[in-house]
Amino acid sequence: MTTDPSPIRNVSDTALWVATWRAMESERPDALFHDPFARRLGGKRGEAIAARMGGAKANWPIVVRTVVMDEIVQRCVRDGAATVLNLAAGLDARPYRLDLPASLRWLHVDLPEMVDYFRANMAAETPHCQLELVAADMRDAEAKRALFDRVATLPGPVLVITEGLLLYLEGEQVAELSRDLHDRSQARWWLTDLASPALLKFLARRWNSGGVQDNAPFRFGPADGSGFFAPQGWREAEFHSTIVDAYRLKRTMPLAWLWRLLSMVQPRSRRREAVRMSSVVLLEREAGAR
Repeated sequence: MTTDPSPIRNVSDTALWVATWRAMESERPDALFHDPFARRLGGKRGEAIAARMGGAKANWPIVVRTVVMDEIVQRCVRDGAATVLNLAAGLDARPYRLDLPASLRWLHVDLPEMVDYFRANMAAETPHCQLELVAADMRDAEAKRALFDRVATLPGPVLVITEGLLLYLEGEQVAELSRDLHDRSQARWWLTDLASPALLKFLARRWNSGGVQDNAPFRFGPADGSGFFAPQGWREAEFHSTIVDAYRLKRTMPLAWLWRLLSMVQPRSRRREAVRMSSVVLLEREAGAR
């Protein structure tokens, strides 16, 4: 990977950006999590992209998402998850930074170039669990089926993570992924972040100008939220509003006080829409859970 500080070239570059935002949080004196690898993993390109995307003032949704997902991952592991399938894992260092049992199997799956970059940068580090780096293109139907069929043979229950992935997919692709995870991988839980149509419009106004997001446009924001996954056999087990958790964690957006003031005079339906604008959801397999 080059370190040319240009805008996002592809979806994989967003992992550099997110790693840099995690580094910014980790370096705060009151940090909510510590990712000692994030600055190295993000590199110069990640710093350039993060600066273009608003710097530390704009990283609060990623900070909140990271903390909430950390909490849910650790809880699922305590509840018996024996295998974690992390799709489009990017530069996620959870196997190295979370307190995980040595017996846990963790499959870190991404495109070959991204896996090679992660492996090179983490070669001197030791994960806390049984980490396997899997180079696979999930756009390749045969490779995807082979991976999911293999996961079905691994110790369960299985937890799937798709952090920062669905936003970049078309609805048809998400539905296909949803069916495959349910029918082929036999996963019990699926942890993901979820955007609403309102959030897609907001992000388009904020970041699509100037070509910043041209090579990695935001696409997926279902009007029915987690209900989108019901036809494929998933139910919403947990819902975590990014805005609500931001107040809990004291990592709110700039001018959050003004947003809260304005929300007090809005209709209840608008307030409900705002709460579900951006979220982390834990889905659970409806039938035949392992």
